[in-house]
Amino acid sequence: MKVVVREEFWDLFPEGQIGLVIAKGLDNQIVEEKDAYFAALLQEAAKKAENFIQEDPFTQNEVIKEWREAFTKFKTKKGARSSIEALLKRVSQGRTFSPINPLVDIYNSISLSYGVPFGGEDLAKIEGDLQLGKAEGGEAFYPLGADSDSPALPEEICYMDDAGAICRCLNWREAERTMLTEATKDAILVSESINAHQAERMQAGLKDLQAKVEEYFGVETEIFYLTAENPQLELN
Repeated sequence: MKVVVREEFWDLFPEGQIGLVIAKGLDNQIVEEKDAYFAALLQEAAKKAENFIQEDPFTQNEVIKEWREAFTKFKTKKGARSSIEALLKRVSQGRTFSPINPLVDIYNSISLSYGVPFGGEDLAKIEGDLQLGKAEGGEAFYPLGADSDSPALPEEICYMDDAGAICRCLNWREAERTMLTEATKDAILVSESINAHQAERMQAGLKDLQAKVEEYFGVETEIFYLTAENPQLELN
């Protein structure tokens, strides 16, 4: 299996970086006794996230402006926003975060703490190579809880595999088919940056993510970066 970031992404975001943490041999079961740990982790991260939303109105904050601008560079579904905007919006509204499952809780806490998007997929459920690039249009996509297809749009930037779209509008919404669940054993955790100062935060976040995953799950992980000069990775 390869992870490939296609040329059309780099054409839009030449300073972009895609950061990856590969974690295998996990036990992602929800343990009720750990709920308090993850609730506290998310609460602490939400407090740190306030640093990224100091401006009023909300849309004038740098993180929000940068990703909204990025989403104007390719075809998007109306109303699509970066995942980090969605998280920061919850913080700005004073809403709390409830634990979902260990992997998701950990990467959400990192996303909030560093102000960059993070996500993850179940490696076992990806068919063929994982690619990031422009969709042809019509790639199958079933978001969580949907009973009908919501296919990708032509020239929409998506994560895709041989079976369809995995995450639409770069990091907006992911498919139920490959999402992280309690049954996930092997995972690929992903973050994106589109400029130098985002990359600095992303790299710090990836190291923190790696440390938290290794500590909680008791496994070894690997970090990789994909750039315009190094756009693909072959996984063993």
